[in-house]
Amino acid sequence: MTGATLLVELLTEELPPKALPRLGETFAARIAEGLKARGLAGLDAGFRWFASPRRIAILMPGVAAEAAAKEVTEKLMPVAVALDAEGKPTPALLKKMEAKGIPASAVAAFERRLDGKAEALFHTAVVPGAKLADVLAGIVQDAVKALPIPKVMRWGDGDATFVRPVHKLVMLHGADVVLGRVLDLDAGRTTRGHRFMSRGDIDIATAEAYEPTLLAEGKVIPSFAERRADIDDQLIAEAKRQGAQLGEYADLLDEVTALVEHPTVYVGEFEAEFLAVPQECLILTMRANQKYFPLFDAQGKLLNRFLIVSNMRLDNPVNIVTGNARVVRPRLSDARFFFETDKKHKLDSRLPRLANVVYHNKLGSVLERVERLEALAGAIATQLHGDVAAARRAARLAKADLVTEMVGEFPELQGIMGRYYALADGEGKAVADAVQAHYQPRFAGDALPEGNVAAAVALADKLDALVGFFGIGLVPTGDKDPFALRRAALGVLRILMESPLPLELPRLIDDAAAGFKPGLLTAEGFTAQLRDFVFERLRHLLRESGRDAAVIDAVLALKPARIDLVPAKLAAVETFRSLPEAEALAAANKRIVNILKKAEGEPGEPDVALLQEEAEKALFHRVVEVAPLVRSHVDNEDYADALRVLAGLRDAVDRFFDEVMVMAEEPLTRANRLALLNQLAGLMNRVADISRLSV
Repeated sequence: MTGATLLVELLTEELPPKALPRLGETFAARIAEGLKARGLAGLDAGFRWFASPRRIAILMPGVAAEAAAKEVTEKLMPVAVALDAEGKPTPALLKKMEAKGIPASAVAAFERRLDGKAEALFHTAVVPGAKLADVLAGIVQDAVKALPIPKVMRWGDGDATFVRPVHKLVMLHGADVVLGRVLDLDAGRTTRGHRFMSRGDIDIATAEAYEPTLLAEGKVIPSFAERRADIDDQLIAEAKRQGAQLGEYADLLDEVTALVEHPTVYVGEFEAEFLAVPQECLILTMRANQKYFPLFDAQGKLLNRFLIVSNMRLDNPVNIVTGNARVVRPRLSDARFFFETDKKHKLDSRLPRLANVVYHNKLGSVLERVERLEALAGAIATQLHGDVAAARRAARLAKADLVTEMVGEFPELQGIMGRYYALADGEGKAVADAVQAHYQPRFAGDALPEGNVAAAVALADKLDALVGFFGIGLVPTGDKDPFALRRAALGVLRILMESPLPLELPRLIDDAAAGFKPGLLTAEGFTAQLRDFVFERLRHLLRESGRDAAVIDAVLALKPARIDLVPAKLAAVETFRSLPEAEALAAANKRIVNILKKAEGEPGEPDVALLQEEAEKALFHRVVEVAPLVRSHVDNEDYADALRVLAGLRDAVDRFFDEVMVMAEEPLTRANRLALLNQLAGLMNRVADISRLSV
């Protein structure tokens, strides 16, 4: 499709920085969809989106002024209703034709064809294509309505609403203004550039001239992606000149890109004496409050320098640099004050204040939770043969920093500050490290707590939350998970599986439940529900790691108590599945499972005296022969070897099903054969339910 480039821009007050990329991309995508739906742009037509602090826009080449006309066929009515016995139009047909503006002379051109079981009349007409001038304003208005804006505002005397006041609307098709009205604004070609460095109102000559005109006359880089890349290049170059590192800064880079239109990087500095404060506090202050980029040495230690991304480019930036240094100094002073003040009171002395902090109105205070964590962490450490006293002490102190001045000001530092204060109080390193690490892993890919003490406290923290909320019926539903229980479950799974830790999940859940006061956890069957929930999270975790779905189902079907053994079982089943005997044994196992489901009563032990056919005797002796070896391999966690031994049963199993009637008429014979199959199934499914591997 040939056409001209289309430009649509909304010029606004400063837009929410964290939402800016999504606003810009969604706005452009919706306009592009509207143009394609009306045939004004090809279905594969590309576009570019723009977003700066005061504008969102789209630039789309190849947009037609008018879409091509097209034939439209519509059903009018059944022939029996439309035409009389002589084939002339009935009053019903004439009335419908009049309503649709179809001339009477068109009857002869109507097409008769089957519609279901009856014949119907169809009318084909050529419909003119949509005109850009007629539909663009509506498309833009629909795009505005589709934006992900949680809260809108009204400004001036008009009725228009948007996330921020809108001042100008540009709609250009090539060099021509597309007339229209959106958000109480008439479209034109005038926009504005940088608040301070632009020359004022700017006329955009053509849609293609949008970017170069804004950059040259408005001192604005309208493309979010290009502006981000420009800032990134400047940051890296300046950090290199300073002989420093930037650390992790991607999230801040996105936010700063949404705050500036003409970025320039300068170097700021603060007094070295502030480095006595834990660097996490200073980093958070600079990044979160001031949007500065801290600098680090090669070992990751904070330097007393930082990078400023300014919205102004000056020959002499001394005022900008000194002004930012003057602004950051009080924030760093506050951090130092909080740190020094907090150290005057030991963490242990803060525990009584946790009694006044509500954890949940049905689960009590944070202090009551701390008491549960202390007992549970000690129990877990005992199972791990770890330092029980250290685990209990770390769990007791884990939440104390919640009532410190620093964490009150910066909640993101909970745990981190707890570690610093624990060390200042003279607590052991294992205790202090566990106070910080008990929140880990906080997100996908986050580090795990190191050591048995930290792992015990981290598991206690997550298990207490899971058991508590499941126990009062507050279970995640759909996308809603207000207590982050999915994240807690994944944390438990990762700690158990990746550390790895030889702990049994059902026992952990029962131990956590035992810590709550009697009668507090009232949801019926919540422990079983919680186990299912955790295994479902494990299923998702394993699938995301690229594991085969059938292999995962085979292993998890047995609800293994030891999560740390799951990876080895998965690997063993994958190896087994590649053996030539695997498919036949999986199918046989599936058949056995189905037979046993239909059997009445619980099968007992097979009696060798009741064996009749040579095939069943052979299978019995093979099962007796390999059973000790399989059990030994499983007990030694040699799962691949166990499955390899089971693969040797194929010939005996195939012969049994070829020559033996399991459901014999004689009751004792039938029961004995069912008992043999039950024994075989129990042996074959020691590692995984291999029937799940059958196609």
